[in-house]
Amino acid sequence: MTETSSPQIWLYDTTLRDGTQREGLSVSIEDKLRIARALDELGVPFIEGGWPGANPKDVQFFWQLQSSPLKNAQVTAFCSTRRPNTTVANEPMLQAILAAGTHWVTIFGKSWDLHVIQGINTTLPENLAMIRDSIEYLRAQGRSVIYDAEHWFDGYKHNPEYAMQTLITAVSSGAEWIVLCDTNGGTLPHEISKIVAEVTSYLGSTIKIGIHTHNDCDTAVANALAAVMNGAKMVQGTINGYGERCGNANLCSLIPNLQLKMGFKCIEDKQLIRLSETSRFVSEVVNLAPDEHTAFVGRSAFAHKGGIHVSAVERNPLTYEHIQPELVGNQRRIVISDQAGVSNVIAKARTFGIELDKKNPATRQILERLKVLESEGYQFEGAEASFELLMREALGTRRQFFKVKGFQVNCDLVRGEETHNALATVKIAVNGQDILEAAEGNGPVAALDAALRKALVNFYPRISDFELSDYKVRILNGHAGTSAKTRALVESHNGQQRWTTVGVSTNILDASYQAVVEGLEYGLLLNVAAPTYEHV
Repeated sequence: MTETSSPQIWLYDTTLRDGTQREGLSVSIEDKLRIARALDELGVPFIEGGWPGANPKDVQFFWQLQSSPLKNAQVTAFCSTRRPNTTVANEPMLQAILAAGTHWVTIFGKSWDLHVIQGINTTLPENLAMIRDSIEYLRAQGRSVIYDAEHWFDGYKHNPEYAMQTLITAVSSGAEWIVLCDTNGGTLPHEISKIVAEVTSYLGSTIKIGIHTHNDCDTAVANALAAVMNGAKMVQGTINGYGERCGNANLCSLIPNLQLKMGFKCIEDKQLIRLSETSRFVSEVVNLAPDEHTAFVGRSAFAHKGGIHVSAVERNPLTYEHIQPELVGNQRRIVISDQAGVSNVIAKARTFGIELDKKNPATRQILERLKVLESEGYQFEGAEASFELLMREALGTRRQFFKVKGFQVNCDLVRGEETHNALATVKIAVNGQDILEAAEGNGPVAALDAALRKALVNFYPRISDFELSDYKVRILNGHAGTSAKTRALVESHNGQQRWTTVGVSTNILDASYQAVVEGLEYGLLLNVAAPTYEHV
């Protein structure tokens, strides 16, 4: 695919407006600015910043961008057409849009006669006037207009003549883009194909058509691709598919499908390499755990678990990978589990910078140890840091930064009063010196983690950068009641890297202790050079 021969698809990101309507997602002004700048660096040409007439946060967002604009992207302000039976000059929403100071403005209007009559309680001719007046007014103020035809596909299916009238009105009033919206997300790809083809044929090739799809039928990406195949030149969506209800079309899937599979030009290849990084960055900013199984950018998108698969991929990645993961900034992962073979162990060791071969007795020893531990309840496919430590133990290269000699955890329980306080006491040895420390936490695991850090930070200052970012507990044999075996998974990070460790025990505190201690040990392995004192 050469850049000169590839037709252009214009990306329009609405993460900062439509995406923030997802249940449980909330962002600050600073969050929105950080995401906007990340999208700008990714090469997205249109970034919808919000509805400045709807809330003070969006007003301030646009003000801040006026003083510190993006480098490349066009930021668009979003609002509806004027209200029924009013004038555009006296419409506060349109005044707020103008005050936002963007050259591009996106407005939406009604396409479905049901919404016109029952939703906004007006007449079909008045709705056409609302579309015409709003676009003409914004054009007279020097703005370029993108018209989002809300509920377009439902409107077209119920009353195609009127729905087409709304588009003709928008085009004749000066809209530069007409975006067909599947607002309820109920249209399927074959319907999208047929209707978009009819619209492009009717309006002609000079009218620029876009597509905006929702994921209520789990077909938002497929619907957007179907629209492009039938003439759409703009694709609207969100990073990670965020959006209300079931979400919007996921740009992290759309971009590589369009660019790598269909031969369209969306962004530069060097920007495409940042796609996985951008996906994870946005999930961090909005404080939502990334979906590890998302196509293209998920951590498991190029993960291989079965021994036959791993062996084949080692010989030729095309056997089980549809693209090179590096094209979208992702990487191949070899998953370690009780289904692993020697090929898995060798391939996984290589990712840690360790070269093994089948003749090395340690390779078979690691594999057998892995299978025994997983039969006891350990899970290394989700705790690769613990597997690396296990592997280094078998090879005799595991560094012992410290040794825990014992710990105690006490929880305060006062009858009639709800308390969350816990006190942990730990005794560790570093460089032949015994350290006794205590710390409080809002639970036993938090207290234990705090006590360990307190005891170690003077020897390893970088440990203050480590954070416990996730903690999961699973009961493995519930039929055993309170004597059931428990698996604890602890995810830690240092701001740049993440790692997960595992512990298993019939005692939930012991399982948690194992995972927390290994998490600290692995963090030190990544971040700290060995101290001059290596023996504990």
